[in-house]
Formats: sequence, structure tokens, C-alpha cells
Amino acid sequence: MAALLPALLAAQPAAAQIGSERYASFVMDGRTGQALGGASADEPRYPASLTKMMTLYMLFEAMREGRITMASRIYISEEANSRQPSKLGVPPGMTIPVEVAIYALTMKSANDVATAVGEALGGTEERFGQMMTQKARQLGMTNTTFRNASGLPDFNQTTTARDMATLGRRLYFDFPDRWHYFGSAAVRAGNYAFRNHNRMLGEYEGVDGVKTGFINASGFNNVISAQRGGQRVFVSVFGGASWVERDRHAAMLLDDGFSRLGVAPPARIPDTGLVMARAPSVLSRAQAAMIAAPVARSNIRQVSLRQVRPVTEAAEVRGRRAGAAAKPVVQRGTRAAAARTRRVVEQGDGGGLVRVATPAKRRNTPAAAAPRAKRAGR
Repeated sequence: MAALLPALLAAQPAAAQIGSERYASFVMDGRTGQALGGASADEPRYPASLTKMMTLYMLFEAMREGRITMASRIYISEEANSRQPSKLGVPPGMTIPVEVAIYALTMKSANDVATAVGEALGGTEERFGQMMTQKARQLGMTNTTFRNASGLPDFNQTTTARDMATLGRRLYFDFPDRWHYFGSAAVRAGNYAFRNHNRMLGEYEGVDGVKTGFINASGFNNVISAQRGGQRVFVSVFGGASWVERDRHAAMLLDDGFSRLGVAPPARIPDTGLVMARAPSVLSRAQAAMIAAPVARSNIRQVSLRQVRPVTEAAEVRGRRAGAAAKPVVQRGTRAAAARTRRVVEQGDGGGLVRVATPAKRRNTPAAAAPRAKRAGR
């Protein structure tokens, strides 16, 4: 066994890169359903918001059977409204159109809407969880058990990387007329504007679905579908330490899957011209620019949860002249900001970092009251 371990790591170097006991992955040929790769594909994992793929499957099935139509409305109960973020925030007693509910699940990963859909289809969310589990068995997801419609933490709600890739593939084949709901980066439906948590849309060539997820117990998860060169590959990843790590790893697995099917990976990072022999682009323009012109880590300022920007030497000099020695800004407020973020994403996410807690009010301290110029070098 000890002699076999190096070979396994060599075959799955990215698995070692993830470096987490929560890690699992699976790569599937979209046409045949055959395995193309993966690691710990049948080990139990928490699905987090990937659960909503099954909630949507059940909703699409009800629409196909005529039990719910696009003209129907989904009632938001007190129970549904009590769910933690991410949520749409519709007051209890109100209703929303079915299409708004669909986008709220596919793009915003709204937990309150997931519960409302479960209640509409099953009477109670508990009963709906049983229905979801029965449907999972029918679809060949033999190692999945659902307890709720959203993916909010429940130790008895488990799945596998293989089962979730299977569910993504069944959504594509069973409801081709609904597949477009997973592929929009941004959309407006009724009075709501949605932005998709799946950042690989438009960043990796051919990605057109499917879903992301996160709770603390699961790490960052996703199921991704991409088509290119007449082939389609489904990938599932569990246990990423961040959405960036998760997405980059999914991109590597997609590359490997397409390669096994005879399709070459994308050759360059968009907008940079940089040649990428293996890894496709899952980077923002700002991140790609950093690759083109690397800077020291201490000179990188975290300006948002999705973007980084180099601090120039001139700016650093101006900071010193303003009366304060330049300090790595990543030290500023890091613990408090991280704590706020953890509180939100622990409650159930869909990608987790698009919607974060509102920053705390500035404390009335001498540092806060000091003139801006005194702190310009931070």
C-alpha cells in the first residue's frame, strides 16, 4: 500500500494540491456517463447548495407533469422565511413567480426559496427531503440522502462526487428546455436582478452550468458542465479551501477530461495572450494581469473578495511622505472581516463570497478619528 501511494498521487496531483480530508472529485463523459477520472468519488460528502440541483430537478419534473406551471406562484411561509442567508428575503405570506424561484435557486442559491419550493411540492420540507431521496435512487444516486431542500447543514444529508456529477448530467438530458437557467452569468427576472455564483461561466471555454455550494463542513464544492469540440464533460469537486482553488481545480479536471476525449484544452488566457499549456483561464482580468507582471506578495492589496490589485512603488512612497510607515494592508481588519464572512457562509451559501456580511460600524477610536493622511501609508 505504501508503494502504491506515490503512484496514486502522481496520477492525481491535484488531489494532493487540495490537501483536505473533505476533498473528492469525479470526471464524467457527458455523452456516455462513463468515468474519466476523479478521487474519493464514492466517499460520503456534504452536498451544501449542490442540494438545490435536486430541488430544481423535482420542480422541473412537476412542471413537465403539469402539477406546476410557469404561471404558478410559490408561497413564502414563515418557515421558509426563517432560513439563513443566502436568501431572497421575500416577506412571509408573499408569493413569487415560478421563474423567479428558478433563478433564485440556480443563480442566488436562495435557501428561503428552496424551502418554499419544497413545501409547495411536498407539503413539508421534511417530506420533500424523503421525496428527493427516492428520486435520487431512481436516478442511480445510490449513496445520496437528502434531509432538506437547500443544503443547509444537516449531518444526515450526504452525497458523493459521483452522485452529484450524475445529477448534473440528468438535469442536462432530462430537461434540455430548462438547461439555460444554469448558464446565465447575470439576468433580471421580474423585480429581481441575479448574478450567478458560478464564476466559471464565461471564464472557461464551453462552461454552461451547473451549480456551486459551500458550508463550513463541506468546503467549496461545485458541479461544472462544459462542452467543446463535440464533447461534453461533467466535473464535480468537493472540499476546496476557497472558491478560487475549487474553480482552478475543476478547470484542470475539465482539461483532463477533454484531453481523454481527444479535445485540446484552451491555449491562452483571454485578454492577455499568455500561452497556457494545461490550465485554462478561470482568472479575472486583474488576476491575469498579475501573472503577466508578477509583484511581491507583500505588495498585493486585497481590495475585494474577488479582485486583487498591486500597490505601486509610487503609492508606497506617497504613503511614507504622509507620515506613516508603509504596512502590508492585508493585516488591516483581516480577522474581523474573516469572522464576518465565516458567519455568513456557514449558514449556507452557493459559492459563498458574492454576498457577505455588512461591515461593522467604525469604532470611535483615536485611529478611526485620525485624518486620512495620517493613515495613507497603510
